[in-house]
Amino acid sequence: MTGTTLRFTLNGSHTEVSPRPGESLLETLRNRCGILSTKDGCSPQGQCGCCLALVGGRAVVTCAMPAEKAAGKDVVTLEGLDPAETELLAKSFVAAAGLQCGFCIPGIALRAKHLVDANASPTREEIARGIDVHLCRCTGYTKIVDAIELYAKARRGEAQPEPCRDGRVGDRLMRYEGPELTLGCRPYVCDFDRPELLHGVVVLSEHARARVVSIDTSAAEAHPGVAAVATAKDVPGERWYGLIEHDWPGFVAEGEEVRCVGDFLAAVAAVDEATAREAAKLVRVEYEPLEPVLDPRRAIEDGAPQVNPKHPNKLSHTVVRRGDAEAALAASAHVVEGTWTTQRIEHLYLEPESALAEPRGDGRLHLYSQGQGVFDDRRQCASFLGIDEEEIFVELVPNGGAFGGKEDMAVQPHAALLARMTGKPVRVTLNREESIRVHPKRHPIEMHYRVGCDAEGKLTAVWARMIGDTGAYASVGAKVLERAAGHSCGPYDVPNVDVEAICAATNNPPCGAMRGFGANQAHFGIDGCLDLLAHEVGLDGWEMRWRNAVSVGSSFTTGQVFEASVGLKETLLAVKQAYYAALAQDKAVGIGCGIKNSGIGNGASEWGKARLVVEDDGTISLYNGYTEMGQGLLTVLVQCAVEVTGLDASLFAPKVDATFALGCGQTTGSRATLFGGRAVKSAAKKLKADLDAGKELADLAGTVYAADVVIDDTTAPGRENGGKVKTHTAFGFATQVCILDDEGRVERFLAAHDVGRAVNPALCEGQIEGSVHMGLGYALTEDLPCENGMPVTFKLRDVGVLRARDMPEVEVILVEDPEPEGPFGAKGVGEIGLVPTAAAVAGALEAFDGERRYSLPMKSSAASRAMSVGKLRPRRGTEGAEPGV
Repeated sequence: MTGTTLRFTLNGSHTEVSPRPGESLLETLRNRCGILSTKDGCSPQGQCGCCLALVGGRAVVTCAMPAEKAAGKDVVTLEGLDPAETELLAKSFVAAAGLQCGFCIPGIALRAKHLVDANASPTREEIARGIDVHLCRCTGYTKIVDAIELYAKARRGEAQPEPCRDGRVGDRLMRYEGPELTLGCRPYVCDFDRPELLHGVVVLSEHARARVVSIDTSAAEAHPGVAAVATAKDVPGERWYGLIEHDWPGFVAEGEEVRCVGDFLAAVAAVDEATAREAAKLVRVEYEPLEPVLDPRRAIEDGAPQVNPKHPNKLSHTVVRRGDAEAALAASAHVVEGTWTTQRIEHLYLEPESALAEPRGDGRLHLYSQGQGVFDDRRQCASFLGIDEEEIFVELVPNGGAFGGKEDMAVQPHAALLARMTGKPVRVTLNREESIRVHPKRHPIEMHYRVGCDAEGKLTAVWARMIGDTGAYASVGAKVLERAAGHSCGPYDVPNVDVEAICAATNNPPCGAMRGFGANQAHFGIDGCLDLLAHEVGLDGWEMRWRNAVSVGSSFTTGQVFEASVGLKETLLAVKQAYYAALAQDKAVGIGCGIKNSGIGNGASEWGKARLVVEDDGTISLYNGYTEMGQGLLTVLVQCAVEVTGLDASLFAPKVDATFALGCGQTTGSRATLFGGRAVKSAAKKLKADLDAGKELADLAGTVYAADVVIDDTTAPGRENGGKVKTHTAFGFATQVCILDDEGRVERFLAAHDVGRAVNPALCEGQIEGSVHMGLGYALTEDLPCENGMPVTFKLRDVGVLRARDMPEVEVILVEDPEPEGPFGAKGVGEIGLVPTAAAVAGALEAFDGERRYSLPMKSSAASRAMSVGKLRPRRGTEGAEPGV
């Protein structure tokens, strides 16, 4: 239904449209005017800034503005700026590496123009406050502020931005598709349009646990504009899917239980999203509510209701033991004990879940996915539809952020099913509330530690018991708790270890992969123990860590002996001067060290796969199996190819689709550069050999250079291979220092990281800056509490992700200790950046006010109170638990 005619000027042109009653200006611009630089990240909250436009000369978040209010006004988007202006904006952001996934950047770029129009010489603080409405989950804002500074200088006639086009390893090559991302003209899945496109909307459970008595779709089916309504009975193949356990139903059927508030009951396809949402509200579901299982400890008690019919509530029990921890503790000069708890965290990537399925003329289905493992998406969708995998051609559309949250199936199977049912292309896109309800979170974990040391502060033993709430579905929860156990000693040399970790199913929202993958939680506990022991021994935090830092020849928690690329002590030395200088200034200082595996390991076979295809036009298609999600993978892989071949970076066109069988599993475990880079390097050597033989690219048109690299030498927990324990291929190491000001606010943050080799230092720094931003939120403001299994808020500011004005100065120090198993010495850096962050903050807070905190987020602190977000009250009983010393 459309409303009255709306007249306004859009980018200099008179425009007339007929929006439906209540339609937002964002919907009008995107759906009726074809404007794609305005993105929908939180509609209708107006709290992410992705939808920014200039309306009547004012910068406005259009998702919160009724379209009718634009009547008679001038509306300007990035598409309407002078081409010279947009070129300068794009160059500035690309030259400064001021973007990652790019979803938020068009709105910020337009804000930059509006800001500099009003203030030609803004300070960094003025820029940070000027972009306060904008949320970026990737960058940490440092390089965004750099970009706006650079843009302002160029506008004043000073230094012009010059993006780097040199593409060898070690160069700061501009991000692949950086200009297009900046200006919003490189489409995401939600931007795709097709003739006769249908829009899909899902119906989610209203209860965390209930029996579904009946589902009545008749009214929805009869609603004008509806093409199809799908439920469990329409699934022709296997209704249950999952990455490890096939325990997650694409639809819950009548007679079954819903297990969380993100369960799918129906999906509607209609001529537009508004019609589909109207119809979805007409689906009538009758429930028999049941008491939900919400506490992980109660969930594993005898007699507890079984949450998921596919597995017991105790999903996994990981044990890591070396030596005799009890005897070592009994003989220790000092022993500390305490219970540390961490919270559930929302990924809050800016692009919500979206998938497009399009029937092809050859009878196959073309699936456009933003997932972190598109070949896994294809496999699971094919099973759901009851067809062979080859009947689906899958293509990655690089996404607007993921951080682990787009590993599991979201709406890909629903789009595929609706496309099969209707014979038309169907796009299903979640809104922000649906996204938060559906996808897995970071695990809340409770960790009971006992740790001992000798009189000089050398660690003697670690004893720990952990339990994590994995929610209603397995996802990769068992592996997260396995990883928490495996990282329970942190990057410290511990001769005696006794650790157990349990992963428990509940009716809370599912938890799965999120940046750090269990290591963050474990480090909050073990580094807290080191601080307590340092007090007992009489050492400062830096010295305590130096005495216990691992090096070549030391053992990891699991018993793996480090053989190479162990740069932890180098990172400690890199921050030493700043640490002691801050102490000399009587600053409150905290320090934390971190370790994070690069490569999944633990006995898994892993792959790097690549194909270089010389095209007729002289370009080279670079295929790989891993996902670009803002981390810069495609740029890094181009640099690997350039380093080997010596060809210009502009000749390489990265792609991820089913042209070749390149399934490598999920883009997870900080492994895409490590393994994907090795495969590209290998394929590029074959191309280089032909070039060295005197052939030109024109002579090689149509030639495919293939490389498949398998890594299958790691060992499962508790296992050996030829008498050797090797649980992981490589490890990243870090030392971070948190410095507070006189009022207890975070003033400065140092992050020294052993990255092996920085293939692209600008992208590497950006990954760490963004990780620190996420880690500070984890430490101080972020939380997603639930009541009866339902998140208590869906508002972005309540969730607590930090804004630009909340961020301290962040100094990144790159340490390069080459990894022999990595391409050119590189290893993954995507996760290690926030592994030690919360512990460093906790130490600084204790130095400031004398209180040792044992629960995240640490909202009772002055540092948290100084932040502009995360003002939900802390859950009762989650802060201030006293340890035993």
